Amino acid sequence: MPDPLLRIDNLTKRFGSLAANDGLSLDVVAGEVHAVIGPNGAGKTTLISQLFGELTPDAGAIIFAGKDIGALTTAERVHIGLARSFQITELLADYTALDNVTLAVQARTGHSFHFWSNARRDPALRQEAMDALARVGLDRRAAIAVSEMSHGEQKQLELAIALATRPQLLLLDEPMAGLGATECASTITLLAAIKGATTILLVEHDMDAVFALADRISVLANGQCVATGTAEEIRNDEAVRFAYFGEGNI
Repeated sequence: MPDPLLRIDNLTKRFGSLAANDGLSLDVVAGEVHAVIGPNGAGKTTLISQLFGELTPDAGAIIFAGKDIGALTTAERVHIGLARSFQITELLADYTALDNVTLAVQARTGHSFHFWSNARRDPALRQEAMDALARVGLDRRAAIAVSEMSHGEQKQLELAIALATRPQLLLLDEPMAGLGATECASTITLLAAIKGATTILLVEHDMDAVFALADRISVLANGQCVATGTAEEIRNDEAVRFAYFGEGNI
């Protein structure tokens, strides 16, 4: 296996007596979709928050593209190629879809937010934002305010914002959360289209999505990684089957 783009080594994060991550280790290879699954409370979102710099680990190392990024701020991690989505969308509701993505392009290029009004008139920033919207199928909704968009469209917009930062590694935290069957199918198609071009670490409860998209799957339990393998290997792991899926459910 090639050298990993991301290496998580013995990562530990405690909240009082609770170890949300407890010596967690796993690797993500460039170009793959690597899914992280497990029951509620297994430490999945805590992992994503540490990778993105929103939480500081108590122990362990996060190595990205060969460098320890543990001391970097969230903004610095964005600049070196990390982006993330959230279980609950975090968007500027009173602004248009295009405004939201333009802000992400502006942040990546290092422009000051004090020149936001000028950014709206910057054709280069706007065109790049439109390109990101087109990648997720929202280019025809560019002028619509976020508050007027459906939940599914807001999820698509959040993905466009993440892609606009040109990430090497995209951290997706429950991209199917709150979506109906049709929207889930559309999101799977969308993620499949960017698969390979962008490395993805996918935290997801929707097992249809996981098995449709993931090259490898890591299973978390009690803050630790208890199994990693291909979809078929995880399907056939008896401990995983009985602990998380129930016999015959995968």
